[in-house]
Formats: sequence, C-alpha cells, structure tokens
Amino acid sequence: MKDDQHYARLALEEARKAAAAGETPVGAVVVAADGAVVAAAHNAPIASHDPTAHAEIRALRAAGAALGNYRLTGLTLYVTLEPCAMCAGAISHARIGRLVIAASDPKGGAVWHGPRVFDQPTCHWRPDVAQGPFAEEASALLKAFFRERR
Repeated sequence: MKDDQHYARLALEEARKAAAAGETPVGAVVVAADGAVVAAAHNAPIASHDPTAHAEIRALRAAGAALGNYRLTGLTLYVTLEPCAMCAGAISHARIGRLVIAASDPKGGAVWHGPRVFDQPTCHWRPDVAQGPFAEEASALLKAFFRERR
C-alpha cells in the first residue's frame, strides 16, 4: 500500500485545481483500507454556488455515492488544510476512521484550533487524527493564493 505522502500529494493536486479555478486552494482525498482512492475533490463553493462545497464535504459526498453508504468507517481522509467546524462535523457523522491534515488553520480550523470539534463531549465519533506531510507546501499555496487577491 502507498504511504501518506502519496495520498497527501494527491490532495495537494486537488488544491492546485481549486486555485486554478479561482477557489481557495484546499483539496481532499478519501482512501480505502486497501489503498484505493475512493474520491478526490477540491473547494468549489464559488463555481457551484454552494457555501457547503468545501473539499472535504465534496469528497465525503463522492465517497458515499461511490460506496453506496453514508458511513465511511475505516476510510482515511487526507486534507490540505485543517477542517472547519462544518467539515469536522461531517467527518464525524461520516465515521471517517483516520484524518490526515497537512496545514493547520489557527484562524478557521476546528480540529486543533477553535471549537476542537472532536474533543467535545457531544461528538459521537472521533477519527484518529494525524499531522500529515506537506504542511509547508499546503500553507505556501494558500498564502500565495490570498497574496495575489490582495
């Protein structure tokens, strides 16, 4: 089976697609226990006119559709940026087994920062959370994207 670097790189490729489309560069990849990529997505709220079209949500939706199940237990989600509260809640509801995060997000993140969704007593499912590779690269991509827009 391929390692975290391989899948994290795929998530970075998704983030680059988002940037090329004028969307905030965040990417996500859902991977099965056997290493098969089940779904990949990038941010698309602008293009889709959907405020919930974050990379994680789109990847979870695609994985659920591909597997015919809203429960994604045992799967790993790779993301380029620490999920927000909405995405962390969806990750919990989907029962993702493992979450691998590249860059932290002190301002909008909700896993290691802010509300720390998985630490709340009302959170019924907590994935294993790991710091993934390419944090600096994911962060640099975001910083460059926003620098160009200011």
